[in-house]
Amino acid sequence: MTSRPRAHPVRRPGTRFPLPALLLLLAGTPLAAQLPMTLGEAFRRADSAAYANRIAAGDARARGAQATAALQGILPTVRAEAGYLRTNEPLTAFGITLRQRGVTLASFDPASLNYPAAIGNWNGGLVAEVPLINVDAWFGRSAASSAAAAANASSGWTREVTRVDVVRAYFGAILAQEQVHTLVAGTDAARANLRQAQSMVTNGLATRSDALLASIQAGQVEAQLIGARGEADIAHQRLAVLLGQPGDTAFVLPDSLPPAATIRSLGDGSSQADSASARLDVTAARLGVAAAQGDVRRANAKYLPRLNGFGRYDWNSPNQPFGGVGGYTIGIMASWSPFAGASELAERQAARGRAEAAGASAEAAAAAAVSTATPRRSSTRLRSRDSLSPRQRWTRLPRRTASSRVSTLAGSPPSRSCWARQAPKPRLDSAFPKPVTRPSWPMPRPGRPAAAT
Repeated sequence: MTSRPRAHPVRRPGTRFPLPALLLLLAGTPLAAQLPMTLGEAFRRADSAAYANRIAAGDARARGAQATAALQGILPTVRAEAGYLRTNEPLTAFGITLRQRGVTLASFDPASLNYPAAIGNWNGGLVAEVPLINVDAWFGRSAASSAAAAANASSGWTREVTRVDVVRAYFGAILAQEQVHTLVAGTDAARANLRQAQSMVTNGLATRSDALLASIQAGQVEAQLIGARGEADIAHQRLAVLLGQPGDTAFVLPDSLPPAATIRSLGDGSSQADSASARLDVTAARLGVAAAQGDVRRANAKYLPRLNGFGRYDWNSPNQPFGGVGGYTIGIMASWSPFAGASELAERQAARGRAEAAGASAEAAAAAAVSTATPRRSSTRLRSRDSLSPRQRWTRLPRRTASSRVSTLAGSPPSRSCWARQAPKPRLDSAFPKPVTRPSWPMPRPGRPAAAT
């Protein structure tokens, strides 16, 4: 009986990967899967991490805390006190004995009254101070609230300005990348042109000066490429700093700019943005005026009297704090300070100066908003006119008289009032070197003199 040979498993080729190749594949997968950063993502980064936005947000929180601190003269104050005292001073010793409810007939002995023994006392109490009429505190609270609202509006305006800067830096970095790509292609073309010129010089179809000119033009394009790469790196780093993440420069930008209509739409303000009164910087300036005027009223109200109430509940014991029998005390106190060493006069003058400065700042902000919104509306109308079709433009031209229509039909040139002047064609910069072509004059050959010109 013959034994059958043992079958071995068949190994299919290509099913095993070397370990280094597998590691390289896994390491390269995140880089290949990295998507370009969109403008919306740039906005989100700037809103949370941009330096200007964080500074403005911190200032707004600080102003809000000052508005809360202004409640000190409006809300009551409650505190607890505790302490220990030991003395042999006659009057204080008898008072402690009386507070501890320990007075007897023997306490009135002249010898013990004049030369009492040392006595100790544990004191505990709850104290409440209630402001009743403090006009300056109410005005101060109103001024602080207006200042906090102005800081919030200023923080919002800072976010909008930062977004504008992000748009400028974002598209500027993309444009710098496109310029690098264009100059790379131009460099390749310039080098090919140089090789063609050198070949033509070798074959006697061009002069050496043509090859030198092509070499100079190629060098100029290469120099422009070096400068463009540096500008692209600077634009990339500038965008990272503007986003508040200077150490994170590994983000990828799109390869090309979006359509022109998309970019123009970012600058088209809505009715709210075009309105000078709705801008956050104007709102912040107006709230600043309200805060300054409230501060002036607060400084003037310091000449008015104040009325405050207070109450306390005390415990006195020789053994422990808050022990023994307690007792309460309540009362009302009025105060008036018509003169405090001229400090109130200086405070009034300072408040009036701040109010004048705030008013001037509000007027400047409103004027700047109006001057900025006017050309924006004009440019919007021009862009809307440019987006019309030729037939729509023709229908919107000013109407001509019958004589002008007759003259046009008769063959005379139309008037300038009804036809728009054709814009001149833009000139393109000579960024690429011109190709070297065969000259039109006869080339000198060996044994033949050059033709006289």
